[in-house]
Amino acid sequence: MTIAPFFQLKFPVFRSSPSKLSSLTEKKEKNMARRKLLLLLKPFDVYHVTQSKPVSHFTNPRVFHYLDNRRKVHKEAINFCQQILQKKAVDWKPILRNNLSQPIHNVDLVVTVGGDGTLLQASHFMDDSIPVLGVNSDPTQAEEVEEFSNEFDATRSTGYLCAATVKNFEQVLDSFLEGQTVPSKLSRMSISVNSKSLSTYALNDILIAHPCPATVSRFSLRIERDDQTCLSLVNCRSSGLRVSTAAGSTAAMLSAGGFAMPMLSRDLQYMAST
Repeated sequence: MTIAPFFQLKFPVFRSSPSKLSSLTEKKEKNMARRKLLLLLKPFDVYHVTQSKPVSHFTNPRVFHYLDNRRKVHKEAINFCQQILQKKAVDWKPILRNNLSQPIHNVDLVVTVGGDGTLLQASHFMDDSIPVLGVNSDPTQAEEVEEFSNEFDATRSTGYLCAATVKNFEQVLDSFLEGQTVPSKLSRMSISVNSKSLSTYALNDILIAHPCPATVSRFSLRIERDDQTCLSLVNCRSSGLRVSTAAGSTAAMLSAGGFAMPMLSRDLQYMAST
């Protein structure tokens, strides 16, 4: 089986410091049309505890209360974003990310509310014509991490790809609607298997490995650029091969010992897992 990752067109994502538009004419033209938005939501019941699992079944009840609070904070963030959108001259509709099954078309902006995972889910259903604004609904609070450090890990989504939180969502949204900012364009990977391209693109990374984690993966790799071989064939036996974009270099790749790359870099990072 032959697997080949290579670059697709860049993917527009709003970041915490979006680029400024230089054309006043372009701003006015963008402001004339009523915008269409899709609000993609991380489910707010992901931490829901059913009656079959009451609080008493938790070894540490504080874990339950902490997770239940995360659910409430996320739900409040969703309600807040919806209230902001209701005040704007935009047409919008919400959809849970679990219900997203068809390519996203005919919208001017996708707003994701959750964390990086929700934004990555959206990217699988989009081409490069629609920008994405990620809202981190529940950022990590340093004081909580310190408070619970001896009991459990209280860190949440890093929100590395998210440009907003509830604190500045309206400000960032207005900047887009008024044509004052444009998104950054991040590189994605297109993957082909046996010369057949897959329908989705990887904004973060891909892992080529045996379905069973305990099984050794055997593979050969060669790096090519512009149809020219840059590296002779390398034969490898390991737990798998991970390939990341610049956007994905701060995620699993970094945890595995890789290095963070400039966000707008078009390079790929490779690592054979031991």
